[in-house]
Amino acid sequence: MKTLTLSLLLAFALLPSSRAEEARFFRLFGPVASTITVLRSDGYVTWTNVPTNAIFTVQTAASLFGPTHWVDYVQVPVTTAVTTHQLVAPYPPAGMAFIPAGSFTMGDTFNEGLSVERPTHTVYVSAFYMDRTEVTKAMWDEVYQWATNRPVELRYSFDNLGSWSEGVNRSKGQNHPVHVVNWYDCVKWCNARSEKEGRVPAYYTNGEQTAVYRSGQLDLLNDWVKWDTGYRLPTEAEWEKAARGGASGQRFPWGNTIDHSRANYRARAQVPAYDVNPTDGFHPMFGGVQPYTSPAGYFAPNGYGLYDMVGNVWEWCWDRWSNSYYSSSPSSDPRGPVTGPTSGPSRVFRGGLWGSIAFDCRLGHRTTNVSTIAADELGFRAVLPPGQ
Repeated sequence: MKTLTLSLLLAFALLPSSRAEEARFFRLFGPVASTITVLRSDGYVTWTNVPTNAIFTVQTAASLFGPTHWVDYVQVPVTTAVTTHQLVAPYPPAGMAFIPAGSFTMGDTFNEGLSVERPTHTVYVSAFYMDRTEVTKAMWDEVYQWATNRPVELRYSFDNLGSWSEGVNRSKGQNHPVHVVNWYDCVKWCNARSEKEGRVPAYYTNGEQTAVYRSGQLDLLNDWVKWDTGYRLPTEAEWEKAARGGASGQRFPWGNTIDHSRANYRARAQVPAYDVNPTDGFHPMFGGVQPYTSPAGYFAPNGYGLYDMVGNVWEWCWDRWSNSYYSSSPSSDPRGPVTGPTSGPSRVFRGGLWGSIAFDCRLGHRTTNVSTIAADELGFRAVLPPGQ
C-alpha cells in the first residue's frame, strides 16, 4: 500500500508577476514512508524516505475547498534517502509552460494501435519548457521577418512562407497555428527565435557546432545540437511526456474518450467506441474553408498548461523515424537514431490534426513523413532547456 505525505505549496499565488504560476496543491505518494523536509519558493521540494529503488508519484489539485480532484502530476524515480525535485517554475518564459523532470510510460498502453507504438517502455525525461500553444501565424511572421531581413552573412532562408499553399493564402488568422512549414523551416525558425532574443542557438551545420544553421536543407545529426541552450523542436519523448500532462495511462491528455468539446478533429461517432461525439464530421465551429484549424488555445489545457496537444495540426518533432530505435531506445532522454540517411530522412510528427479521426489523436500514436513535406496539416511548437 502506498504511503501518503501531504504538502501545500501556496507561495506561487503570491508572487508579484503576471508570469507567476497559479497556486497549486501537491501531495506525494510512495511505496515507503516519506517526510517532506524543505519547500522552496523556486518550486523545489525535498523529502526523505527509507532508501529504496522505486517510483514516487506527485499529485496535484487546484483547490482543497469544495470538490477536490487530485490528478497525477509527475513520476519521480527515487534511488537515495534524500530527494530534491523541482515541481514548478514560478517564472517560466513568456508563453511557455514548465514540464518537470520525471518518468512516464511511452507508447500504446491500451494495446489497440499500430505495432510501431509498441512495446510500451518507461522513459525518464529531464525538465524543459514548452510553448503553451502551437506556434501561431503571428509568432511565425514576427521571427520570419526578423530572420530574413538581417545582414546578408547572418540572414536566414526558409523553404516556405508559412500558411501559404499553391499561391493561395491558407491562413485563417494570425491567432491560428502556422502550417505549410517543413521540418527544415521549423528548425531554422527555432534558431532565429533564439538569436532574436539574444540566446545561443541550438542547431549547427556540423558536429563541431561552429556554424549556426540558417539556410538550406541539412539533415542534422544529434551531435550537431547544443541540447542545453536555445529553442528547438521537442524530441518525440519530450512531446509525449508533455502531451500526457502528468497523467498515467490515458488515451488522451484529459482522459480516455474524445469529442468536439475537447479537441478539433474529425469525429466518427462511436467508431471506435472512445469517440463519443454524437455526430460525424469536422468540428462545426471551424469548417467552411480549409484548413479547418481552430485558434491556438481554444480548448482547455492539459495538466501542464499546454493547449491543443491533440488535433488542430500535426506537430513536428526532432527525431528521425526508426521502428527499431523506438523499441530499444535509451531509458533516459532518448533523441532518436544517432545516424540516418544522408538525404531526405523521415522525421516524426505527433498529435493529429483537424482532419484526423480519434485513432490518430491518441497520445501513443506515431507517424512520419519526409523532412521536405509542407502541408496545411503540419505545424509545430518549440521547447527550451531550463535556466534559459
